Amino acid sequence: MIKKNDELLQRLLATFRIEADEHLKAMMSGLIALEKSPSGPETASIVETVFRDAHSLKGASRAVNLVPVESMCQALESVFAELKNGRIPVSLPLLDLLHQAMDGLGTLLSSERGAAPTITSSVAALIRDLDQAASGDLPGFAPAKAPAMEAPAASPVLHPPAAFGATSGTVRISTAKLDAVMRQVEELLSPRLAARQRALELRDTASTLSAWKKARTQIQPALRRIERSAARGGHFNSSAPDRKELLKVLDYLDGEHLFIATIEDRLARLNKSAARDQRALAGMTDSLMQDVKEMQLLPFASLLEILPHLARELAREQGKEMELMVHGSEIEIDRRMLDELKDPLIHLLRNAIDHGIETPAVRTAGGKPSYGTITFAVSQRDGGKVELLVADDGAGIDGDRVKVAARKLGVSSSEEDDQLSECEAVALVFQSGVSTSPIITDVSGRGLGLAIVREKVERLGGVISIESHPGAGTAFHIVLPLSLATFRGVLVRVGERLCAIPSAGVERVARVAVHDIRTVENRETIVLDGQVVSLVDLSDVLEMSRLGKKDTATHIPVIVLGQDEGRIAFRLDEILGEQEILVKTLGPQLARVRNVAGASMLGTGQVVPVLNVADLLKSAVRQVAPAYASAAAEQPVSGTKQAILVAEDSITSRSLLKNILGSAGYAVTTAVDGMDAYTALKTADFDLVVSDVEMPRMDGFDLTARIRADRQLAELPVVLVTALESREHRERGIDVGANAYIVKSSFDQSNLLEIIRRLI
Repeated sequence: MIKKNDELLQRLLATFRIEADEHLKAMMSGLIALEKSPSGPETASIVETVFRDAHSLKGASRAVNLVPVESMCQALESVFAELKNGRIPVSLPLLDLLHQAMDGLGTLLSSERGAAPTITSSVAALIRDLDQAASGDLPGFAPAKAPAMEAPAASPVLHPPAAFGATSGTVRISTAKLDAVMRQVEELLSPRLAARQRALELRDTASTLSAWKKARTQIQPALRRIERSAARGGHFNSSAPDRKELLKVLDYLDGEHLFIATIEDRLARLNKSAARDQRALAGMTDSLMQDVKEMQLLPFASLLEILPHLARELAREQGKEMELMVHGSEIEIDRRMLDELKDPLIHLLRNAIDHGIETPAVRTAGGKPSYGTITFAVSQRDGGKVELLVADDGAGIDGDRVKVAARKLGVSSSEEDDQLSECEAVALVFQSGVSTSPIITDVSGRGLGLAIVREKVERLGGVISIESHPGAGTAFHIVLPLSLATFRGVLVRVGERLCAIPSAGVERVARVAVHDIRTVENRETIVLDGQVVSLVDLSDVLEMSRLGKKDTATHIPVIVLGQDEGRIAFRLDEILGEQEILVKTLGPQLARVRNVAGASMLGTGQVVPVLNVADLLKSAVRQVAPAYASAAAEQPVSGTKQAILVAEDSITSRSLLKNILGSAGYAVTTAVDGMDAYTALKTADFDLVVSDVEMPRMDGFDLTARIRADRQLAELPVVLVTALESREHRERGIDVGANAYIVKSSFDQSNLLEIIRRLI
């Protein structure tokens, strides 16, 4: 009996978490709306909506005995009851507290896994603060004398979309079950392709038999002459028994004609049946796959629910004001695609707030509104694609600063920089490690975010481009397929190997005369549509042997791949045609193989690699571009260790940093404070300084400022490692000229070593 009760509780908890997630999202959306409209005709409706969701969540949590969640919702109910009755006003401190309560609820809901629930000290503190707010005792809070807020009788209460539960026309199903069904439906593509292949083979067999029958008919007169001659005994020196055997063979050959005609008729009927069955199977699988795909579609708004709250917190941390605008949120996209897009969009949102939007004072001085605007816009495109725009009206990206950062990493050379357009220069921010941030912190400045964004977008079969105007803002354009399921691919042969190339990345296929291939600056080129296009050998890009090449051919097949503004033609051996393919991953052992996106099985049962268009273009560019020496390669080889000076007044922290850096191969010298460190800098050469901030005699800020003011030391990299994590302290670190700012509370020695490797 106890076991049955436990099983029932687990089922109730699973249902509860789905319902609780809906209520929590609805309340967070309501708080964002309330912050935008703290007073007005919509305020009462918003308060009423959040009030009801808190009440519903309280009742649901009581049913599954989650006391902490119930207590938190009870306190929230009290606050919204007072708001509804007009006894307390909507204020910024109150909204901050309510957002903290939402975060607390989210933590509670994600941590409860059937264990005995307890009210922790942090939960208890939040409940006390909410009770104080309900009584009007919250700091910065004054009781209101306004009349009670009541929704007009004719105005319906509008619930956010996420708050709707199941109705009579809907049913809840776990995403795991839905994914399992989707995988099985996608697997139907393999037998469908196999059925098509069998139908083609039957047709080819019937054609072969028909050709053989035609040839057999042509020798029929000769057989008749042999038969008559054998019957008369003429022209044969053989005995009578031999003639008898020959006549038997001729009789068999004569009767074989009727047998072959019967086989041909049966084969023709079988061919028609196979073609009919293949068409029926194709129609049913297409319809079923489309229906299941539509089951996987969710409005883009479901992904954006987490962004307003995150944007608000990030802007508040940095003392910035911003407004989040969303357009086209009703467009539906594959749920699996939305899951994969979550991290890239958070990266872009962080970048927009951290690097793009200026502080109110700077914006006002530049003639802009004090608050910045970040826009998320989704639009439908032809060919089953969707475009996502993430734009801000901030400072934009300085192309010259990007070039400097790229040169420092060896991503580009000075000669190449001179030939880059402003758009091409800005696109360098997608290179790993390239960052224009003046300081490295625990959350930004390492130049990894945009590289990760591009990698994820390309893994989804999409492309990302950037457009920026200094002082006017930055816009990221992401083009993605609507679904992650099957797609069209061009089947090609390279040597003896078959490969599939996604059709979305193919601009055109063509046959080019060998005499039209020109060599320009040691690069093969062809002219297509009036434009000069670089030509590379696909076998060279894939590092395959050139066996099977026909040097005597007068024409060669090429396939032109394009992404953004780049186009490259790839020479190959044969283009076999286009067909629908299902991409399968290569497994965890081959999670990321250069130039390969996955694998697919043809109708013949042959497994072929599916190539990655973005990787092919990058590999081709590296092959045709002239080599240049990286910044690291230009440095003279030296057997001496790089020297680092550590300034730290705590002997424990000083010993820790010395051991970490010493184990990484650096020569470490220590100083007990800023004055001791500055003296050491004047008497010896160092490649980098790691300093605490709070130290006697001279703190880390003053030490950094003194280093930047010294002509001999001005270019020396400085990393501040400190317990001071407020925005004001970080900004001061930027002002005095620090290259990186690491907070001890989130200290990770791998991050420190990574930053040091970047700076020296």
